[in-house]
Amino acid sequence: MHPGTAKYNHSLAPPEREICELLAREIDRGLPEAENKIWHAHPVWCLEGNPVVGYDKLKACVRLLFWSGQSFHEAGLAPEGSCRAAEARYTSASQVHAGDLARWLANARDIQWDYENLVRRKGKPVRLK
Repeated sequence: MHPGTAKYNHSLAPPEREICELLAREIDRGLPEAENKIWHAHPVWCLEGNPVVGYDKLKACVRLLFWSGQSFHEAGLAPEGSCRAAEARYTSASQVHAGDLARWLANARDIQWDYENLVRRKGKPVRLK
């Protein structure tokens, strides 16, 4: 785990810390080849420079975000924003279902839109995989 991710998790109150530590462990397990870094002040995992999954503490929950999640067509993920992102929100670690998360992480590897070059392409996303 990236030291910045560990620091981010440690800065949270115990319920949110437990969720984030669980998510970080499962993401590291499900995407061992991904680069974990702090991006825009939140933990993010990238494959070949392309962000695929991350999480952040919101006011009332922890949000798990998959940049290409709307393309997964999976129950349990809600559309987020105007691109192809989808999210799951948690208020306790018991709400994180390992099977769902493992499936979503496999999709994150297999279904990717190119967000790394989005600005260069003037906002037009291109599917990588």
